[in-house]
Amino acid sequence: MEVSHPLAEKLESYIGFMLRRAGVESGKADRMEGWLYVLAIILLAFAVAFVLRLTLHCMLVSYAGKRGNRTVRTLIEHKVFARATHMLPPLIMIPLIPLAYGKYPQFIENAEKACWLYFAVSATVYGNFFISSLWRILSASEAGRTRPLHGILQLLRGIITGMGTIVTASILLDKSPMKLITGLGAFAAVLMLVFKDSITGFVSGVQLSQNDMIRKGDWINTADGKINGHVLDITLNTVKIRNFDNTLLTLPPYSLISQPVQNWRGMEESGGRRIKFSVDVDTDSITAMTPELFSSLGNIGPLKRFMDENGLSPDTASPDYGMKGWGAGGIYGSTATNLGLFRAYISLYLTDNPYINRELMIMTRLLHPSDNGVPLEIYCFSADKAWKEYEAVKSEIMERVFSSAALFNLRLYQNASGIDYLAAAYITAGKEVPDSLNCNI
Repeated sequence: MEVSHPLAEKLESYIGFMLRRAGVESGKADRMEGWLYVLAIILLAFAVAFVLRLTLHCMLVSYAGKRGNRTVRTLIEHKVFARATHMLPPLIMIPLIPLAYGKYPQFIENAEKACWLYFAVSATVYGNFFISSLWRILSASEAGRTRPLHGILQLLRGIITGMGTIVTASILLDKSPMKLITGLGAFAAVLMLVFKDSITGFVSGVQLSQNDMIRKGDWINTADGKINGHVLDITLNTVKIRNFDNTLLTLPPYSLISQPVQNWRGMEESGGRRIKFSVDVDTDSITAMTPELFSSLGNIGPLKRFMDENGLSPDTASPDYGMKGWGAGGIYGSTATNLGLFRAYISLYLTDNPYINRELMIMTRLLHPSDNGVPLEIYCFSADKAWKEYEAVKSEIMERVFSSAALFNLRLYQNASGIDYLAAAYITAGKEVPDSLNCNI
């Protein structure tokens, strides 16, 4: 078998000599020496890649140990550099195999094609592996956890896989990759139809990421109530949400762009969670303040302390003085009416409450009167933003408002119930209302 390079000739001659010494017939040895030469080249290529992998690994471990580079250590743990050497064997085999087969161009062509196929597949696999490793590194960082990068990385993996497929097909068909890409333009409409959701999802994912609208771990909800939970993952085609009823909801990203979505991240990053509710006060129960009523209310702990600190006394219980009100320490109310003093009392209670953030707004105000009375609104922020604790604080404030209104001779409005009508029937009939109903009238 003729050779085209002195080095390959010497190596092949040595292989034939060893075969003859091993007792192989000359004719058979001549036929085998070429194939054994190819086998030796393959073993040499993989041996060089293995040695390079070990050397590179030792050098990087030493570098990471001296510099303490966390990123490099993470890449070493994920074997990112080691797996890159899998692309080296075909690059070694491509120039060495033709040295022994100058008279066999068809064999050289097939061998080179096989090597390039090996390289294209290994490069595609390594590219996807590198993207996956990059995702694991980014997801472990604070910035990666707060950005929907999973969909973008999926897109990169799709691009790498698509390019690898085109290159592999061009090698098999012996065509230029650019010609294949040009030919794909004819199927652009079909591809857009097939991958419509992926394309729309990608655009929506870019919008979500660019505008920082939604992150992994955010609590979001929609007006229709179908979405109310935490975002588990954001990918190219789907957003996975765990609702508070522990159901999993999967929807395309563009559905979060096409409708109003409330994101509670701002509340979670702020100093408190808002408490806002109002109760309707019966206007007939609102009266001007008198010294007698002022004196009876002055024994309530928070009010007594506040009155002493600000020099308030029954003598100040007049409409003229009360209209001025006061605003010391963020306490707003007046001594003109029992409702004004009640507003001051609630403000004092909220200010003294350790579960309320006093650095944020605390306000009690009256809203526009309605058919149900005068709405008294309580506005403050709970220092604890966890759902369970927040609801406990809110419930305690509501209970305090409901239970203390009677101390100020105020009646809170609510629609009449069946017991109210039953008590009214007893009164109309001239009968005494049973004790079991007295608490409801």
